[in-house]
Amino acid sequence: MSKLTIRSLAELEACVGQEMGVSELHTITQEQINQFAAATLDFQWIHVDAERAQVESPFKATIAHGYLTVSLLPYLWQQIVAIENLKMQVNYEIENLRFNQAVTVNSQVRLRASLLSVVNLRGIAKTRVGVTLEIEGSKKPAYTGVVTFLYHFQE
Repeated sequence: MSKLTIRSLAELEACVGQEMGVSELHTITQEQINQFAAATLDFQWIHVDAERAQVESPFKATIAHGYLTVSLLPYLWQQIVAIENLKMQVNYEIENLRFNQAVTVNSQVRLRASLLSVVNLRGIAKTRVGVTLEIEGSKKPAYTGVVTFLYHFQE
């Protein structure tokens, strides 16, 4: 899968209103869930206790932390678009994030993204991206929302 390369504010502005693409599939493993639990100190059994989850969980398996799936946004976005000629990129905001479906262990997810708007703030591109985290084989996405990145382009 080839990704789109953006080299300037003008090139970014030209993409407003377009679907930017879809990332590769990423498998959510129990190891990744456990590492996220350790990093965030969130050891709720529904995430880390596979035996209990099989018996007591309505999903019959452990599920990824919602924030784990959100934390994949920059990684998956970079599979869709390469923004070059930057001084710096800042994760700025997430709006209207709605978790729609739990992501069970070993599910494959991918990001679908559309460029909603770009505002030039004195040379800094405030970029709003509509995001949907799709789950392979599921009609409902894991989440939908709008993420804002600030891109500081080189002169």
